[in-house]
Amino acid sequence: MLLLTGGAALYGAWRVLWQPNVAESPYGAAYLYIRTGAGWPAVRDSLRRQDLLRDPGTFEWLATQRDYPAHVRPGRYRLEPGLGNAALLDMLLAGRQDTVAFTLDAFKYKPQLTRQISRQLEADSLDLRRLLQDNAYLRRRYQLDTTTILTLFLPGPYRAFWNTSARTFLDSAAATHRRFWTAQRRQRADSLQLTVPEVHVLASIVQRETAKKEDKPVIAGVYLNRLRRGMRLQADPTLLWAIGNFGVKRVLNRDKLVDSPYNTYRHKGLPPGPITSANRQSLDAVLRPAAHRYLFFCARADLSGFSDFAETYAEHRQNARRYQHALDSLGVKR
Repeated sequence: MLLLTGGAALYGAWRVLWQPNVAESPYGAAYLYIRTGAGWPAVRDSLRRQDLLRDPGTFEWLATQRDYPAHVRPGRYRLEPGLGNAALLDMLLAGRQDTVAFTLDAFKYKPQLTRQISRQLEADSLDLRRLLQDNAYLRRRYQLDTTTILTLFLPGPYRAFWNTSARTFLDSAAATHRRFWTAQRRQRADSLQLTVPEVHVLASIVQRETAKKEDKPVIAGVYLNRLRRGMRLQADPTLLWAIGNFGVKRVLNRDKLVDSPYNTYRHKGLPPGPITSANRQSLDAVLRPAAHRYLFFCARADLSGFSDFAETYAEHRQNARRYQHALDSLGVKR
């Protein structure tokens, strides 16, 4: 009887503490999301509603015994199949949450950024929008304003805890920005007589002009030549940003009349902010531009995505006519 009683007690302990209790799924590991401020009832309901446990009752009993309801910690927790109650509680009590790996895609406007982040992290999109419009906070924290703050974000891979707040996400983006802007890159910007935000602004224009790696330093050189001569940039992508339509193939004369500081046909110098979040390749193209005497460029008539470059306006007009004829032959009006 003693052996039977002892065996039953050991089995009961094993069942409650160590028996695999996380349900298996054909999709691999499951995730438990605990929002900031959520309590034990929300955690319990989430586990039951998503059928994450084989036997929710044993977990709930052990959680109560270990006082977990008073120590709920937010986050995204990876629940491996076969995990027992004791190990699961150890993870939750310690807050050993999984990180979220995601890619920040290039964006043109602030709402596109906030939507991307709110899809990946708990960070409230309204909080992020408020911070991006808080000029005093942005100047104090990042030495940027509500326009130049968009230069803070580098497209590419990011990793963060799911319960990252809007403020913490901005700090994380700033840390990524600082790692990119090495002393060598800052020296290159100084040699071009450009500030770091100005490099981002020019790189954003280059990025919208071409996807061809070979052409980016050449186009950057064209715009730098124009800036040095005091010429207007006359960059079509800045017009498209101003009118809010990047889908058109042809810029019309009426577009050039838009009243906007981003209209580089009317205003000299760089626009006040970027027209897209510049990637590392575009930034490096500006920091290491091709040395030449070109002042003009135009998309090639073969529609390959490459550009034809010219030193004189007369030569540029010939290139432009060939490209316009190519669009006419395809019936492209806009």
